[in-house]
Amino acid sequence: MKHTPLAAAFALALTAAAASAQPARGPGLDLPAMDRSVKPGDDFFAYANGAWLKTTEIPADRSAWGSGAMLTEKTTAEVNDLVKAAQGAAAGSEARKVGDDYAAFMDQARIETLGLAPLKPALTRIAAIKDKRGLATEFGRELRADVDALNNTNFYTDHLFGLWVEQDLHKPDRYAPYLLQGGLGLPDREYYVATSARMAGIRDAYKAHLARVLTLMGRKDPDAEAQRIFDLESKIARAHAPRAESEDVAKADNRWARAAFAKQAPGMDWSAFFAAAGLEARPEFYVWHPKATAGEAALVASEPLSVWKEYLGLRQVEHYAAVLPKAFDDEHFAFYGTTLRGTPQQQLRWKRGVNFASAGLGMAVGKLYVAKYFPPSSKAAVEAMVGDLIAAFNARIDGLEWMAPATKAEAKKKLATLKVGVGYPDHWIDYSGLVVSPTDAFGDQYRAELFEYRRNLAKFGHPVDRGEWSMTPQLVNAVNLPVRNSLNFPAAILQAPYFNPQNTLAENLGGTGATIGHEISHSFDDQGAQFDSRGEWRNWWTPADFAHFQASGKALAAQYSLYRPFPDLALNGEQVLSENIADIAGLNAAYDAYRLGNGGKEGPSAQGFSGDQQFFIAFAQSWRSKVREAQLRQQVITDGHAPAEYRADTVRNMDAWYSAFDVKPGEKLALSPADRVRVW
Repeated sequence: MKHTPLAAAFALALTAAAASAQPARGPGLDLPAMDRSVKPGDDFFAYANGAWLKTTEIPADRSAWGSGAMLTEKTTAEVNDLVKAAQGAAAGSEARKVGDDYAAFMDQARIETLGLAPLKPALTRIAAIKDKRGLATEFGRELRADVDALNNTNFYTDHLFGLWVEQDLHKPDRYAPYLLQGGLGLPDREYYVATSARMAGIRDAYKAHLARVLTLMGRKDPDAEAQRIFDLESKIARAHAPRAESEDVAKADNRWARAAFAKQAPGMDWSAFFAAAGLEARPEFYVWHPKATAGEAALVASEPLSVWKEYLGLRQVEHYAAVLPKAFDDEHFAFYGTTLRGTPQQQLRWKRGVNFASAGLGMAVGKLYVAKYFPPSSKAAVEAMVGDLIAAFNARIDGLEWMAPATKAEAKKKLATLKVGVGYPDHWIDYSGLVVSPTDAFGDQYRAELFEYRRNLAKFGHPVDRGEWSMTPQLVNAVNLPVRNSLNFPAAILQAPYFNPQNTLAENLGGTGATIGHEISHSFDDQGAQFDSRGEWRNWWTPADFAHFQASGKALAAQYSLYRPFPDLALNGEQVLSENIADIAGLNAAYDAYRLGNGGKEGPSAQGFSGDQQFFIAFAQSWRSKVREAQLRQQVITDGHAPAEYRADTVRNMDAWYSAFDVKPGEKLALSPADRVRVW
């Protein structure tokens, strides 16, 4: 989840070798995947992965395929066995709740029989709204905790606003509420405002999708209603902050007193909203998107109540499509899966059932997963690697000639207090208060989201828990939370092909160490560097040091803005800057750790490659990926991460890569020493 920068997430492009298409790999580099006819200096991604790219087909139920997706498939199958077995656990136990949650989702016959009946109370309540105060009450009633928040500024698309409960930017000892923009059915404002023919076509397809959903709901004039809803969403989109702007903490540091909302964002009955949301006791909020908050409030006043009610009814159906009859579920996938991402086929029900259980009782599922699949030896090995990488990063800070002693001292203090979680959190969420039924999939989803919302509200008034995780152990991903100065490395990502105890040190540090280094480095990227060791947002740099750092960032943004996946679409270097800074710094730190682990020298040769070559090839193979065009386009527009092949190109900024592969001037990736970006 990225990103407003409260959570700088390292989202692996979940794409790689299919378990069904390739036999399980042993230790070492994947030599058959390489294309050695390609010069490393011309296309290092193809050199490391070219044969795989030529022969691998993306599975029909995937929008992308690669190293992360292979591991996700493996993990999903393992978790499926666990949640199925949990159906036989003792009644009332946490494990049984996991099993019952999964069973409810898998009972398609009952879901079909119930039809829209589970939604009837909400639809009736919406239809009965008589005035704008009632409308504000409904918005507050439906506010939910954006648990995957700042990885996507429009994560809870089915709610006009999102709430993130997190450490206060200026008072690290307490939690604060952050109000986020939301309310769009398309992935980002760009989909509503872009003038290209392709985007116009997506908008037409979206309106047709809305009309089909409304037809399934039995609405009298679905085409006209769909147009009204689309027009309203378009107005919401125009009020939204653009993706790159949303990542700027300076533009998000807007503290509004609760009583000031009526003046700052007139048009909505904020008293009714906060009361219904259970936030009436909060004296102050961070408004991450002030323009959107004011714009959306103004639309509450200016747009007809009847249109808002149509919008709310439609949003309810869209939000719960997965636990409604098959016609709704299929239509939802046809647009969001096929039209937007290019995925021909929906995942099998059991895979989605695993995801459903993980969404509702994520840490309970994680507890089952780590008990079977993450032994203490793996945790100890990765923790040792983390220690080596922190030491390497510490040494890099010492060696920075451009950084003043005062800035170095603060940077080292931040590194020393970094809270690193490996495998699973220090303590688990208590789900004893969550009611789960094996016959009520809709209710299970509703209650789980409400449980998570109330769990977040309960944090107010308590000390900040830096050991709380924002990811589950069974997730193939990792995250840095600069506002808490903490990292999460879930168990599922800490296994082959990324980490294998039988790999050489070079391979493990290239494949996994660079990921760990990436997350450590997020504490020092363009956003993370603005937070001190306690997570307080303040400038701890000398002016000259920060100017130097910003200049390096601008150079890196310019480098990535030159990458053009399609003739009509280039990367936005500013949008992906945080991730690219972390990629460069993390790869450098991992390289240093690999060298230090070999006594300061190059590691031994293996599989016909030198130690340095193993390190860089392992890094490029960790980014192995094929992506469908629609998904890749969406990623470029909405994601804070560059596509995988460009992340593999991070190597072109490292001197050691040039010597390892004898890269010559004039080769396509070659940069002169002066043009290689050096951040940390």
